[in-house]
Amino acid sequence: MPKAVVLTQYGPPDVLVWSDVPMPEPGPGQVRIRVRAAGVSPTDPKIRRGDVKAVFPIRPGDVLGFEAAGVVDALGPSVSGVQEGDEVASLLAGLGGYGEYALASSWTIKPPNVSWSDAAALPASAEAAVGILKQLKIIAGETLLILGAAGSVGMIATQLAVSDGVTVIGAASPRDHDLVRDLGAVPVSYGPGLADRAREINPSVDAVLDAAGKGELPDAIALAGGPARVMTLADEQAAELGVAFSVGTPDRAPEAVDRTMPLLAAGALRLRRQRQLPMADAAEAHRLLENGEVHEKLVLEAP
Repeated sequence: MPKAVVLTQYGPPDVLVWSDVPMPEPGPGQVRIRVRAAGVSPTDPKIRRGDVKAVFPIRPGDVLGFEAAGVVDALGPSVSGVQEGDEVASLLAGLGGYGEYALASSWTIKPPNVSWSDAAALPASAEAAVGILKQLKIIAGETLLILGAAGSVGMIATQLAVSDGVTVIGAASPRDHDLVRDLGAVPVSYGPGLADRAREINPSVDAVLDAAGKGELPDAIALAGGPARVMTLADEQAAELGVAFSVGTPDRAPEAVDRTMPLLAAGALRLRRQRQLPMADAAEAHRLLENGEVHEKLVLEAP
């Protein structure tokens, strides 16, 4: 039998157990992927704890994981444009990435020079970056403040916005300022006085993308002249401040992985540095993420 990291109940990381599971069978429009690597999202621990069960309800026995890369090994009915043996990356509509096999309803061919780890790290971050830039309606000539510019989503959003002619101010820890500068943005530090430091760069900003959730939304609103063009992926105070909380789905930016994978293959897109762990150690990956012990994107490697 295949194995997967199964959620036994809501709770701490040790509720994730490496177990035998039934072989998933692809339905209409689906392919089955023999997973080689799966990305770990910051949302995954929140799902595991039950913090976001109103949005992502799951049951005991379910398998977490939004993003996976691997080899297509079975096709469901009405599938075209892909064949068994193709190497693909996918943002999974129904979770399931933390397993040896996963079902995908959308996929992007992985170029040969893109590693399995990079391919697994791309889908959710690309979808979030492309989706929220689209929702903010940011255009060339405008100024965008990105909170978390050195994170997985922030790095992609920074590079895409800069390439579209947007001036980007990137909030990040001082250790990441050189990276933010290399991506084409002007770095600024978090913490008290953020708004004043940003105003020294530009008196105001047109929009704010918060990919960090570090409590900087009041400054973001002040800089943008109101909450209308401020969006967050991570700050749970959003509603009380009138800020839109952007929740990712494959429908929000279905073109995201197709758009960014060629850039990645061409060396025109940088991803956050990664740390790989065996898939059976998913609980340890969640501990590292929750404890703030890693400065990398975590990727689980299948046996």
